[in-house]
Amino acid sequence: MKNYLNFENDIKNIEAEIDKLKDPYNNEGISTVDTGKIDKLQSDLDKKLKDIYSNLDPWQTTLVARHEDRPKSKFFIENIFENFFSLSGDRLFGEDKSSIAGLANFEGNSVMVIGQEKGDDLESRIERNFGMMKPEGYRKSIRLMKIADKFGLPVIIFIDTPGAYPGVGAEERGQAEAIAKSIECSLSLSVPTISIIIGEGGSGGAIALASSNKILMLENAIYSVISPEGCASILWRDPKKTLEAATAMKLTSRDLLKLKIIDEIIPEPSGGAHRDRDQILFELKKSIRINLAELKTMSRQDIIEHRKNKFLNIGREKSLSDNVLSSNDLFSNNVSKIFDVKNKIRSKKFYGFLLIFSIGVLSLIIFQLFFR
Repeated sequence: MKNYLNFENDIKNIEAEIDKLKDPYNNEGISTVDTGKIDKLQSDLDKKLKDIYSNLDPWQTTLVARHEDRPKSKFFIENIFENFFSLSGDRLFGEDKSSIAGLANFEGNSVMVIGQEKGDDLESRIERNFGMMKPEGYRKSIRLMKIADKFGLPVIIFIDTPGAYPGVGAEERGQAEAIAKSIECSLSLSVPTISIIIGEGGSGGAIALASSNKILMLENAIYSVISPEGCASILWRDPKKTLEAATAMKLTSRDLLKLKIIDEIIPEPSGGAHRDRDQILFELKKSIRINLAELKTMSRQDIIEHRKNKFLNIGREKSLSDNVLSSNDLFSNNVSKIFDVKNKIRSKKFYGFLLIFSIGVLSLIIFQLFFR
């Protein structure tokens, strides 16, 4: 049974009509297949999909990113890589099943693969904790990224999470520290790293694994610091203002590419990645191949510098202000401001001392004149 979103009613009706025509013997009064009508309806369906999905608003894009049938990390790992060998545990607490990680081959080259996995049905979603990683999941990722760095293996990461798990146990085991250490580790790696946002990229749970040389994003994925519902609840005290929140947050792939937070948008078939899995596999595999080839030409030091400059320049070239500064200008500007402040403090101290000294001398003169 197909799952439809609330703005897909026209699509649902056309597909229901096509299914009836394709199976005439289960419908009273119809005994032959009307191929001409099926072709016309199929053409109408393709046009309707293109019209709707080329004009999605940010909240509708969020719904597509969360679609139940959307391909998950497990699907991509099984179909893009060969000889995947799973690695488990953080060597400190235990295994986190919301992340799949291990060694694999990509077109004959060894790579380290990490993926946040939501699950495909209710049972697997509960087992995978709906893709919300715990501290042990992030510490496992850190352990495997360090192994990859030691042996010179590129790291490919699939991101699909509403956020890090906010439970009491996770907080007691140091959730915030684990996320911070994961970001620190990602930024310090001297091997190529590629993060691919395939669905939801929510909060610090996504950022922990998205501090990479290249951040790729499926066309209908989202990437934000908080969910639209959470943002609406905080800013408007109304969780129903999700469209306003999603629009203001600029969480879609097009907005993020304009802001140069991501590096590339991977096109999806009309109707979303779940409608043509072979097509999205082809597009994703092609993108990984091109980006890996580009990063492999860099030395280890160049890779670190590339990643550092990428994040330092976010918000500098494209921002809400016309006063744009490069990372070097920002650093020199800040240093000069610090020295200016220090000089002002010194001058104020001098004038303050001079004032106190003058008051003291004046008081002494007055005392000599009137009290002796």
